[in-house]
Amino acid sequence: MHQHFIGGEWTEGGEAMENRNPSDTGDLVGLYASGGSAEIAAAVEAATTAAPAWAATTPQQRFQLLDLVGSEILARQKELGYLLSREEGKTLAEGIGEAVRAGQIFKYFAGEALRLSGVKLDSVRPGVEVETLRQPIGVVGLITPWNFPIAIPAWKTAPALAFGNALILKPSEIAPGCAWALAEILSRAGLPAGVFNLVMGGGEAGSALTEHPGVDAISFTGSHAVGRGVAAKTVSRLAKVQLEMGGKNPLVVLDDADLELAVNAAVQGAYYSTGQRCTASSRLIVAEGIHDRFVAALLERLKNLRVDDALAEGTDIGPVVDERQLKKDLDYIAIGKAEGARLILGGERLARGKPGHYIAPALFVDTTNAMRINCEEIFGPVAAVIRVKDFEEALAVANDTPFGLVAGLCTTSLKHASHFKRHAQAGMVMVNLPTAGVDYHVPFGGSKGSSHGSHEQGRAAKDFYTSDKTCYTLP
Repeated sequence: MHQHFIGGEWTEGGEAMENRNPSDTGDLVGLYASGGSAEIAAAVEAATTAAPAWAATTPQQRFQLLDLVGSEILARQKELGYLLSREEGKTLAEGIGEAVRAGQIFKYFAGEALRLSGVKLDSVRPGVEVETLRQPIGVVGLITPWNFPIAIPAWKTAPALAFGNALILKPSEIAPGCAWALAEILSRAGLPAGVFNLVMGGGEAGSALTEHPGVDAISFTGSHAVGRGVAAKTVSRLAKVQLEMGGKNPLVVLDDADLELAVNAAVQGAYYSTGQRCTASSRLIVAEGIHDRFVAALLERLKNLRVDDALAEGTDIGPVVDERQLKKDLDYIAIGKAEGARLILGGERLARGKPGHYIAPALFVDTTNAMRINCEEIFGPVAAVIRVKDFEEALAVANDTPFGLVAGLCTTSLKHASHFKRHAQAGMVMVNLPTAGVDYHVPFGGSKGSSHGSHEQGRAAKDFYTSDKTCYTLP
């Protein structure tokens, strides 16, 4: 059984969790330990003990360690990508791409360890010197989801370590394999015992980590409902919290858009990775002048997509991650029909050669923004087209949501593109690009109900993983 990593040791604890391949549920990826409050308490104790010495290391020491980890991930990208696709259901190309991204993230934050800077200022008082320093928070709890099982652990773990924090990583119980593989790499990288800890498990472990008084900050990525609970528990004990909680992202297609480009953006954004991305464009807001041509072209593209085993050559879309998620997707298909939306393609469970969680990509038309399928995050290969009159109505509909992660626009108008970038109520904006797909060296995060606290990745990461200290000196 794959064990927890606590205080520099591989440790048993809790019952075994089965990690099964969603492309073939008869394929057991592995057995993984499922811990709870006892394992979290041990991990927090180990991190607390290790934190001061790690905070005192030099930027060069942290650079070398993170760079080493990044190099190993990149060298093993095919192996790790295969594991990712096998346990989560992304196509093999997507799995390898995510592994590459994880390696690049570690190498980026290796450099950021050297670039962390303060500021020296003139005081308003004669003869007094003022400087600000960035210091690590201390002990950080990281709670990560199943849909990016190596990239998200990487983009939380790497900055936490780069800026001198000790941490406990609690990955999703649905796909723990990649997080365990990352922990195994870190276990050999030369980290002092207790600086990095891995506790696998479900809700009990997550709650224990969130509530533990020895955890100085929590970074969470997951559903909006769970995120609100994490925030309430963390803030109640005055700890720092960062939340990324998904979206209901719009892709606006204007009359002047390049049709092929717009269709490609819609297919890539809404359906690839089986639609299981918080940045997926599930609301396709299309101007009436291009609406019919866009729907016809999109329909033809979707008919040619191959849904099959994630590891099979030629697969465009793999399975849904598990039976619960598949049921949720099918329930939303039924909800959409009951609301009066017209399903023109897909939405049914598919049978393949091996037992798996397959669904045909679904496309709804004749929908309104008030329908539940346009208000609630489905997290599957399901998109709905909303017809609008013009840019002004499109922008209003795009912003009419409690979420605000990412918004996309397809147009050849510089005027509309410039206006959309400023007025779309989202933390990220894509023009003539899919809403899903972001760079690792720039901030990631949303507004409204999608995010809370500092944004992740890039130089924004230091805002969460460090705190400011202002120092005054009279020489």
